[in-house]
Amino acid sequence: MVSLRPAQTNKAGKIAVQPLSLSGKCIVLGVTGSIAAYKAVTVLRLLVQAGAQVHVVMTESASRFITPQTFEVLSGHPVAQDLFEGHQDMKHLSLTEHADLLLVAPCTANSLAKLSLGLADNLLGTLALTIQCPFMICPAMDGEMWEHATVQNHVAVLTDRGVIVIEPEIGALASGQWGRGRFPEESTIFDEVVKVLGIQQDLNQERLLLSAGPTREPLDPVRFISNGSSGKMGFALAEAAVARGAEVVLVSGPTQLKAPRGVSLVSVQTAEEMLQALTVHFPWATTLMMTAAIGDFRPKFPLSQKLKKSHWDGEALVLERTPDILLALSAQRTHQRMIGFAAETDHLLEHGQIKLTEKHLDMLVVNQVGGEKSAFDNDTNEVYVLTKHAPPQFIPRQTKRTLAHALLDYLHTLSGPLKTATSTIIS
Repeated sequence: MVSLRPAQTNKAGKIAVQPLSLSGKCIVLGVTGSIAAYKAVTVLRLLVQAGAQVHVVMTESASRFITPQTFEVLSGHPVAQDLFEGHQDMKHLSLTEHADLLLVAPCTANSLAKLSLGLADNLLGTLALTIQCPFMICPAMDGEMWEHATVQNHVAVLTDRGVIVIEPEIGALASGQWGRGRFPEESTIFDEVVKVLGIQQDLNQERLLLSAGPTREPLDPVRFISNGSSGKMGFALAEAAVARGAEVVLVSGPTQLKAPRGVSLVSVQTAEEMLQALTVHFPWATTLMMTAAIGDFRPKFPLSQKLKKSHWDGEALVLERTPDILLALSAQRTHQRMIGFAAETDHLLEHGQIKLTEKHLDMLVVNQVGGEKSAFDNDTNEVYVLTKHAPPQFIPRQTKRTLAHALLDYLHTLSGPLKTATSTIIS
C-alpha cells in the first residue's frame, strides 16, 4: 500500500497528506548513448517524485547526449560513469548492494548486445552481472535495428534470463522514418516500475467504475459546448487502481489520453451517453468515482446541419439542464460507495459540503478551476477531501499520479465492500 509521510500542517491549518508510492525503494537508473537519453530525465523525475532514491549510471556515449550534472541535480546523488574512478568504493558492488531495481532506460542496440552477452567493459555492464534485484530495460533504436534478427535474439536471451523488456513503441524515429523503435512513454515505464516493485495489492477486491474527461453537447454537427477538462486525473486514478489490484472500467469523454493498461475503456461524448454507460456498469461496481467534468447545460434544440453565419438572425441560444448523473445513480444504489469530484472557482469547502449532502455521497474531492491553481489540463493538483464523518482534509499540490494513490488510500476509511487493508490516512 502507498505509504504516507507523517502529517504536516499547512498555513491554513489543514492536514497535508503526502503520498510516497515508491518510498524506501532504491533504483539504479542506467542511461546509454541514445538520442532518447534526454527522456530519462523525465523518468528520473517521476521516480523521485514518487519517493524513490535513484542513483544514475551513465555510459560514456550517454554523456555526449546529456550532461551528468542534470541527473546529479535531479537525483541528489553523484552520477557514476567510470568503472575505475574511485575504485576503492567498488561501485559495481556498492551501487547494487541495496538496489530494488536496475532500470536501463534508454538501452541502445549496442548496450543490449553487451548485456545479453554478459560483457563487463563498462560500469553498467559490470553492475548487470552483480545485481540480485529485478532488472528492466527499455530499448530505443531505429526500426530496422530493432527488427534485426540479432537484436531480437539478444532480447530473447535477456527475457529467458528473467530480464523485463519494455518493448519500444511505434512512432516517429530519429532517422525520420516511422516504425517500432521509439523510446516507450515515460509514464508507461513508471507504471511498469511501480508494478515490479510491488505496490501492495490492497484493492484486489475492488471493482472501480470511473468517469473522466469533459462532455460535449452539440450545437450543430461541427460546434459544441464543452469545458477544459483533460481527463488526466481520472486516467491517473485508473492506472493507480489497476496497479493496486482493482478491476477498472473507465467511462471517458473526449480526451487525448491513451487508455491505461489493464483498464476497460468506454468512450462517450455527451452527458446523456455518459449516464447510459455508467448506468450499465453501476450494478457491477463496488465503488464509483466521478472525476468527469460533466457539462451542466446543453442546447435545447441542436441543429442537424451546420449553422451558417449568414443564416443566423441573432436569436439567443436556448439551453436546458443535462441529467444529474450522481443523483440518478444514487437512486439506483445498493452496495456501492460513491465518490464525487467538484470543480469550483470560489468557496470550495462551502460548495463542497452542500454537494456532499445533496448528492448523498460518501466522499467528495474538491479542486479549484480557473486561475493559476486551476486543475484543468494541469499535470499537478491540490484538493480538499470531504467525508460525512470527518473534518475536511487538504492534500497539497503534487502530480496527479501521486495524488491518485493518496485518494485511493481513502477508500479504506469508507464503509463498504473493501475488506483487505488498514488505513494509513491521518484524520
